[in-house]
Amino acid sequence: MEINPNSHQPTGSNSLSSSLGNIQRPGEYLRQIRIAQKKELEEIANVLNMPVKTLTALEQDDYTALPEATFIKGYYRAYAKFLNADASAIIQRFDEIYANDTGLKANHALHNSPIKFMGKLAGSKSGRNRTWLKRIAIAAVVLLLAWLALMAVQNWMSSNKDVEISAVTNSDVEILPMNNAVLTSGDQLSLSFIRPTSVHIVDATGKVLATGRQASNLNLNGESPFQIRLDDATAVSLSLNQESIALSSYTVNGKAEFRLSR
Repeated sequence: MEINPNSHQPTGSNSLSSSLGNIQRPGEYLRQIRIAQKKELEEIANVLNMPVKTLTALEQDDYTALPEATFIKGYYRAYAKFLNADASAIIQRFDEIYANDTGLKANHALHNSPIKFMGKLAGSKSGRNRTWLKRIAIAAVVLLLAWLALMAVQNWMSSNKDVEISAVTNSDVEILPMNNAVLTSGDQLSLSFIRPTSVHIVDATGKVLATGRQASNLNLNGESPFQIRLDDATAVSLSLNQESIALSSYTVNGKAEFRLSR
């Protein structure tokens, strides 16, 4: 059998669709189909949601204006499907010519591609926000519990103080009654208290005018000189006949015991 050396021999590239010539580029092939179907790039761009400049670069086989090969193949498939063209033949032809045009394999990942694969982040922003919200919530609960505990302690102390003052007022104070003659004659002795303390006051006739713990002011009448004992002199202000008496000179270790005359 003789073989004519000038005759065209089949090659592996003949597996492409007969409608895509062996030397025809995929972008040019799609452009011819679009023109034959009388479709405009703007129309196709709206349907495929693809920029016109991307479609233009595809038709011009300008791969430097496009992202990496994986995305170009996706564009070609979508474009071919819209035009009812053979997408598999277009992708096969693209694989053949892409390496010649760019010097790269069609399955590579371009280092300068605008699409970068980032490493897995240690934690997303939303995750960090949730962590902070949890910490703030825990801190708020702790502060609330501390405030409730403080209020409980203050209420307990206030209650005990009220009970103590009530007990002093109702039980420990003994003010001896005096007849009208005493109230309208003699000397007037006045005591005011900033805190409860025990007192013992006797006038010149030996009458006990007041004795025991006292928390409220006293106005007493009797004959001077008065015998006075104050367990906490710093808690008492004293006046005789409306004249203030300094207790510091009578005070020893906080207590005062002295005779007072007009």
